[in-house]
Amino acid sequence: MSGIFGVASRTNGMDALFYGTDYHSHLGTEFAGLAVQGNQLDRTIHRISHGQFKNLFYDFYRERSGELGIGVISDYDPQPIVVQARFGTFALVTAGLVTNAQPLGERLVEQGVTFSEILNGRLNQTELVAKLIALKPDPVAGIEHMFDRVEGSVSLLLMMREGIYAACDRHGRFPLALGAGDSTMAAASETCAFPNLGLRVTMFVQPGQIVFFNADGVQDSFVGSGTRKTCSFLWIYTGYPASTYEGVSVEAVRERCGRALARRDPVEADLAAGVPDSGTGHAVGYAMESGLPFRRPLVKYSAGYGRSYIPPSQEVRDRIARMKLIPIEDICAGNRLIVCEDSIVRGTQLKNLTIRKLWDAGAAEVHIRVACPPLMFPCRYNLSTRSVEELAARRAIRALEGQAPDDISAYLDEDGQKYHDMVEWIRRDLNCTSLAYLHLAGMQEAISLPDAGLCTYCWNGQG
Repeated sequence: MSGIFGVASRTNGMDALFYGTDYHSHLGTEFAGLAVQGNQLDRTIHRISHGQFKNLFYDFYRERSGELGIGVISDYDPQPIVVQARFGTFALVTAGLVTNAQPLGERLVEQGVTFSEILNGRLNQTELVAKLIALKPDPVAGIEHMFDRVEGSVSLLLMMREGIYAACDRHGRFPLALGAGDSTMAAASETCAFPNLGLRVTMFVQPGQIVFFNADGVQDSFVGSGTRKTCSFLWIYTGYPASTYEGVSVEAVRERCGRALARRDPVEADLAAGVPDSGTGHAVGYAMESGLPFRRPLVKYSAGYGRSYIPPSQEVRDRIARMKLIPIEDICAGNRLIVCEDSIVRGTQLKNLTIRKLWDAGAAEVHIRVACPPLMFPCRYNLSTRSVEELAARRAIRALEGQAPDDISAYLDEDGQKYHDMVEWIRRDLNCTSLAYLHLAGMQEAISLPDAGLCTYCWNGQG
């Protein structure tokens, strides 16, 4: 997914824009961009697949000034997009996925709309969203029109000279929060961007809601229609540990997931560990509940390697996973390890680049504990898994059935024999001593989102 950040300040807001955007670097690996509104609108975009945000954007940060700015860490397309519309010039950043982008774009071209940001023969999703918004006489009508036309999920920040519009997708799948300080107002995908900038969370933008703010605070709010279905994976893996969504802490959820895994685990072991970094919080919870010492048989070399789940190619994902995790033989050797992982998506990295390293370092047993159920469906709302075939659980089902069955409901029954056969197949494929997943109800209880819904599509096809 992508991460977006916007700031409105009574003074120069470049510090907040630069560091606030950088605090979203865990959400994308392809592109990053900044747009700042001072005496004029300036924009810059860099590919970040081979360079870190702070290095690439330092000169722009030092040489520009402005009271308004938006930034993005993008997993897919170059952003921000700047468009001159009948209601004025605006800059736009988006997070999410427009699943009907191609047919939408083709219809707009037939109507005379032109697109310039073509990359590898495909439309730029953010430009498509910008052109849909520009069809209407004002930003609010344009955003509503865009929401009506797109399939998938889009949250956005739209900056004009007067201020910034923050809009959350109609199901709140990818949240936006507003934060305020003495002379600054900001919007962010991740609330971890706020504390070190002297900001405090003031509100979470609701599904379909459009909020207009400037340095003096929220100036207008337009309540949209929608039913909350926030992405559960934000708490399990994607989100940063210091963030909260709808007031629910990511780190606290991960600890509760680990505790739930430990409560139903009969395995005796010598220590609890997590696959760094996103498995660490789950492992802390496991250790707290079980009484096992928390130790680190695997360490991550540096944050510069990024997240091996996000890059678009399997080759790049494997290279990152192989290089960033280093085993510590003195901790592995002769010990029975409980290793907590946030999820098993494809399973190839866990098998070849994590578990194998632990065996090679002398582990006596390797017990894998997963903080969510088996992933069964590719996400329809985000760029993560893109096909059924690549999922470890679906490979297991095909192997057990001899084909890809149309109905997999028996494998969703966590107390049924087919579910247990599937997990055992994955365990053998991974070559670990034992394997257990957190049940769906346990994961939902750990998140404990009050008075709202969760998207669980990738686990049970319901979202």
